[in-house]
Amino acid sequence: MTEELMLAGCLKNNASAQEALYNRFSPRMLGVCYRFAKNREDAEDMLQEGFVKVFTQMHQYRNEGALEGWIRRIVVHTCINVLKKNKKFSDSVDIIHATGMHIREDMIPSIMQAKQVVECIRMLPLGYRTVLNLYAIEGFSHREIGHMLDIEESTSRSQYTRAKAMLEEILIRKKIIQKPKEKSYYLAANAPR
Repeated sequence: MTEELMLAGCLKNNASAQEALYNRFSPRMLGVCYRFAKNREDAEDMLQEGFVKVFTQMHQYRNEGALEGWIRRIVVHTCINVLKKNKKFSDSVDIIHATGMHIREDMIPSIMQAKQVVECIRMLPLGYRTVLNLYAIEGFSHREIGHMLDIEESTSRSQYTRAKAMLEEILIRKKIIQKPKEKSYYLAANAPR
């Protein structure tokens, strides 16, 4: 079924069109939900709630941009709303976890390790995990994240910085990436110019 037929059918509450739309987009949207959820069951609940909203708001889709992007935005907002009902995002993990390490591009794991990285992201505290997902993966600005989560923009920035540091710590501990080599100030100062 084409996207146009699915849309037309969904607008008429046609069950087969809704099923086709769900079957086409739910696997990718489950992946989105899984990054925000604590477990698969929670992710599936978020997905179901997200698609209920998709179907009830279908009349608002204006064919501006990709349908998948529109659905993804609804699903992300649904995940955030579910999390907001259950937790506070201003909760922060002790600063001791933010050791000042920075993830460098040469440390980014290969595609083969993507599942391990997602699992490590899911080990982050809720606030860190949510801000990291929204900023680094979904592409929202810190201002948008602050508005979505009812936190200050600066809180979003600090949560993101701490999330990166904690994620790097976890990735190193699980031997997914190697600890960056410390630069010797003596060698740097005496290096030939």
